[in-house]
Amino acid sequence: MLSIKMLKPYYVKDDERYIRVVLAYQYFSLYVDGELYHFVPLEAKEIIIDRDKKKVHNVLDIFVFQRGKKMIYVSITDLLQLPDFLTHLNSIVRPYLNEKPEAKSNERKVDPVMKTKNQKEEMELDVLFKELEQLNFSRMIDMALDNRDRDTFFDLLDKKNFA
Repeated sequence: MLSIKMLKPYYVKDDERYIRVVLAYQYFSLYVDGELYHFVPLEAKEIIIDRDKKKVHNVLDIFVFQRGKKMIYVSITDLLQLPDFLTHLNSIVRPYLNEKPEAKSNERKVDPVMKTKNQKEEMELDVLFKELEQLNFSRMIDMALDNRDRDTFFDLLDKKNFA
């Protein structure tokens, strides 16, 4: 089973078409069957997001993770199946999705239809983020149950009832 421990970009580079989340040592780690593996930039080093489609462009790229001498290879496609990966990635990319770098200098009148389309996309993203937050919250409750941690379990239930 895969789960993300940490995902932080080394840096983020954006242009008119893509947002590139560049990764480096010590900034990306995950648990595989309870063992911690750290990212090593041997193959893919970045996650490329298409601004227009709002989707990951390089889904077939492979990331390499290492634990001691043992290495594992994980595709971006596999990582995209993990709710916590999506949560981390969305929080990194969200500020860059709002405006294209060139759009700032070339101010144009916004077509009212386009504005509604952008508002609709923002609403859809908000719904997606809410769903991811709920999934993460449910996962935390499951972890508390698995660990037989009654205090955390009841704490999370109280918070869920007030949310």
